[in-house]
Amino acid sequence: MSDDEHHDHLFEQASAGASLTFPMQCSALRKNGHVVIKGRPCKIVEMSTSKTGKHGHAKVHLVAIDIFTSKKMEDICPSTHNLDVPHVTRSEYQLVNIDDGFLNLMTNDGTSKDDVKVPEGELGTQIQADFDEGKDLLVTIVSAMGEEQAISVKEAPKGA
Repeated sequence: MSDDEHHDHLFEQASAGASLTFPMQCSALRKNGHVVIKGRPCKIVEMSTSKTGKHGHAKVHLVAIDIFTSKKMEDICPSTHNLDVPHVTRSEYQLVNIDDGFLNLMTNDGTSKDDVKVPEGELGTQIQADFDEGKDLLVTIVSAMGEEQAISVKEAPKGA
């Protein structure tokens, strides 16, 4: 095996190298902010800090809701430790079509996006009903850690 063969790497995916998360000290986290608990991106709904114990660390108790599954998660960590915070982005797309349980969306610059599933429950029913009525709809998609989900829908303003 030559030296050159050791340097032949196969890269399946190209990306800008941006991380899905970034570290933040527990004491710097805030209510309504985001945090990763048990590998899931969550929104913090409640947090409390205990007094320093005999080992000198104040503990932060976090209660958060998974932004995709709405499951309640809890975590306790020393206030000086770092936790991962997910990069969460929200984007608005024009709904073009609903096809096989997936939303066909279009960005402002005309790029199409058709890999987002119709959400379960009431929101999915509302999107389908409004679309069937022929309304122009704008769907808000939240994405974090490689997952995406529709979180809201509104009628596009006339003349937009």
